[in-house]
Amino acid sequence: MARTIYFSGSISGGREDVAIYRRIVSALENSGHEVFAGAVTSDSVGNGGEPLEARHIFERDLGWIAGVAARRGLLVAEVSRPSIGVGYEIAAARYRFNIPVVCLYRPAFTRRCSGMVAGDPGIRVIEYTAEELDAALAGLVRTIGESGE
Repeated sequence: MARTIYFSGSISGGREDVAIYRRIVSALENSGHEVFAGAVTSDSVGNGGEPLEARHIFERDLGWIAGVAARRGLLVAEVSRPSIGVGYEIAAARYRFNIPVVCLYRPAFTRRCSGMVAGDPGIRVIEYTAEELDAALAGLVRTIGESGE
């Protein structure tokens, strides 16, 4: 079953993973899902973030998450690079909009995934290495299919 997905990944925390973000979004879209990714997959956005006022970004992104919630969708986040914004979006998805969250994490930058993410029983964490990305994406697509209603 196709789902509506909000994809979250670090922007200000580092743009080095933009190619991985694109692969994640492509895998989801190729599986028939509608994905809202915003600026996170854009080449034109650097470490400084988008050239928009913070309030506009906040309202737009929470609006997208609300729209995903209205469609009974979910949030997928790549959480390998610590990001306050990604954490905020995960918490909003879980506790404000009550939608499922699936996180991808590779232990290349931190010794372990944040306890606030990995310890939340309502968040599914898929751990992978760079070499295992294709298998992780297959697992992600499978997990989303299993969580469909």
